[in-house]
Amino acid sequence: MSTQTRLNGQIRAPQVRVIDADGNQLGVMTSREAYQLAQDQDLDLVEISPNANPPVCKIVDWGKYNYQKTKQAQKNRQSVKTFELKQMRFGLKIGDHDLGVKMRKVTSFLEAGHKVKITLFFRGRELAHKDIGFKLAERVIQSFGEQIAVDQQPQLAGKQLTFVIRGIPGKIGKPAEAEDTTDKPTTNVNE
Repeated sequence: MSTQTRLNGQIRAPQVRVIDADGNQLGVMTSREAYQLAQDQDLDLVEISPNANPPVCKIVDWGKYNYQKTKQAQKNRQSVKTFELKQMRFGLKIGDHDLGVKMRKVTSFLEAGHKVKITLFFRGRELAHKDIGFKLAERVIQSFGEQIAVDQQPQLAGKQLTFVIRGIPGKIGKPAEAEDTTDKPTTNVNE
């Protein structure tokens, strides 16, 4: 099946339904009659719907029609937003600083509009302490507060605890734990 639009003499159907430049239906006629009608108006006969029975053709200026069709396709491509499911993995023994670094990365994913699947993995005997994993998951969720929505609650599957979060537009920012709260001493040079 060809993706190229047929026009004028390239239209092979013996009968076509014709629409004029104003959008009025002129009825079913032979393709030769329709082509002659288009030539009389100094316009082109363009096959709009080749799969219809009979095929639908429109009498238009080909350059203008092709330009509008290209612009519409470009607008449709721009309006479609793609969301990816990003993934972040934490161990149960993650340090506070490492957790802060990973939380900042999660924040950047959420600000970009992506959903984030967070996986907490258990190693060896850590599986006996599932409550630690659920507490860490709750800590991650609480650090964002009202800025996120939890799409999938924390679930244990094998040796992994997973949950999915997404940012609420306009509310997402830095998580509470990722902010720098250390007091740095100030030195006065003039003393």
